[in-house]
Amino acid sequence: MEDILSVKDRMRIVQELVPGKQITLAHIIANPDDVLYQKLGLDPSLDYKSSAIGIITMSPAETAIIAGDIAIKASGSDLGFVDRFSGTLIITGTVSSVQSALDAVCEYCEETLHFTVCPITKT
Repeated sequence: MEDILSVKDRMRIVQELVPGKQITLAHIIANPDDVLYQKLGLDPSLDYKSSAIGIITMSPAETAIIAGDIAIKASGSDLGFVDRFSGTLIITGTVSSVQSALDAVCEYCEETLHFTVCPITKT
């Protein structure tokens, strides 16, 4: 029984989220399969041959609201999902409109808000 730590001897670890000013993911899925739209709860009525899904995650999470506004104003894309609690933004549209939206969001966050911004990736 000597190998078992008593409650007093156990180490307690406190985890704390310290949000930075950053975009941690900016990705474009070009020509996604219809099932992806359905699983994400997005509008599948778009022309799949010229459509794309853009995903951005950022912190602080409330920045997703600003990013959503910038994305729709900068391009002809649509908002698929905005989560001000997790910092997730999903946009849909043509590949070029989603690219324009992500470019605009990343540029604004980097230049105006002084965020650390990851590169935009694409599949």
